[in-house]
Amino acid sequence: MAAVLEFADVSVRRGEATLLDRVSWTVEEDERWVVLGPNGAGKTTLLQLASAQIHPSDGVAGVLEEVLGTVDVFELRPRIGLTSAALAERIPRGETVRDLVVSASYAVVGRWREDYDQLDHERAESLLRELGALHLADRTFGTLSEGERKRVQICRSLMSDPELLLLDEPAAGLDLGGREDLVATLSMLAYDPDSPATVLVSHHVEEIPPGFTHALLLREGRVVEAGLLDQVLTESALSATFGMPLHVTHEDERWTARRRTRAH
Repeated sequence: MAAVLEFADVSVRRGEATLLDRVSWTVEEDERWVVLGPNGAGKTTLLQLASAQIHPSDGVAGVLEEVLGTVDVFELRPRIGLTSAALAERIPRGETVRDLVVSASYAVVGRWREDYDQLDHERAESLLRELGALHLADRTFGTLSEGERKRVQICRSLMSDPELLLLDEPAAGLDLGGREDLVATLSMLAYDPDSPATVLVSHHVEEIPPGFTHALLLREGRVVEAGLLDQVLTESALSATFGMPLHVTHEDERWTARRRTRAH
């Protein structure tokens, strides 16, 4: 099975700061990964590499069997579905949900003079229906709740039938109900064998959807642990990642973590 991401001793530096330090990581096409770590751990930088937005300072970064630095990233990026706060900020608030999703066919934000055929519109409608957002199709992006915006962005990220789906903190800013709705949506995608390989960045184990298979733990730009969820999400590994003693539980396919007290 082909690897969709294959990083070998990858480092990213900006000035004197090292954002990623000799990271080696492989994601196969049938895997669903969560990347966890505190603020400043390098999670967003890792996703920028995976989405071909930046190049490594050292090492080799393979994305969809292409090596960054030797490939035209403008041909590579349409093969990757991405949701992020930075992308959301670029979306015109007057853009209708229907147009926002269909415009991903041209990898643009904001419709202009592109021509879309009937198949494009049918796929956009199908994705909105599948993810429970069809009733929002004629609403403008600026009128949506934060949870609705996240759901619509996921629809958009799937529009081009990507080979890799990258989700940068999709639950950020959501209340409890919004988070649980999003987790359920991502779990549905994770269990679908036709869904692309997926990487979800988060600060919280509570946001890991059922159906996710692997975890990568980062601290100060370095890999703490990487592998199958059950083997990686241990109290010792998570405590080392977040720099405090943590009590971790796993029940009904969901994870929780809290600071360990003396009673434990």
